[in-house]
Amino acid sequence: MESFEELLEVSTRIHGHICAGQVIGVRMSMLGLEKIGIDDPKGRDRKKLYVLVEIDRCATDAIQSVTGCSLGKRSLRWMDFGIMAATFVNLETGRAVRITAREESRELAAKYCPEIEDKYRRQLAAYRVMPEEELFTVQEVRVEIPESDLPGPPRRRVQCEECGDWVQDCREVEDNGRILCRACAGQRYYQPA
Repeated sequence: MESFEELLEVSTRIHGHICAGQVIGVRMSMLGLEKIGIDDPKGRDRKKLYVLVEIDRCATDAIQSVTGCSLGKRSLRWMDFGIMAATFVNLETGRAVRITAREESRELAAKYCPEIEDKYRRQLAAYRVMPEEELFTVQEVRVEIPESDLPGPPRRRVQCEECGDWVQDCREVEDNGRILCRACAGQRYYQPA
């Protein structure tokens, strides 16, 4: 795997700017991959890796950049928990770790970079050097990933009996014996104009 600085440079380019979330995401990914025994996430180990992110913020772009996992490859899943955390899963061994950024690290940044007055710049610098145990909480976990959420070709495709759209990967809803897409079943996130 590339060095921290190389990974951070690529992540920053993809994200569009450097920020503390980029540093956290790169370090979190490197630690998670190490803990589950993934050495080459974008190469020989790419089909072994699955990542669940719990927040849709800057760190998620870094995690995607470092791991090579993505929504389109179905190897990255967003769990809308609003927590700066990610779970890294080795699909081959079943080993999984959930890594959470510690809230205390924000205040600890002053210990590592007291000369920097701006708190955001101080965090950005401190998170680069802060020991992992002060920056993160690591928890070994078990993750049950439904077959319909795994990478690879669609497991099933069915047609909505109301609108005709095709629904993949068991996302359909059965309502009074009819197969419907979620929108036609009343779970629409949009309104027709």
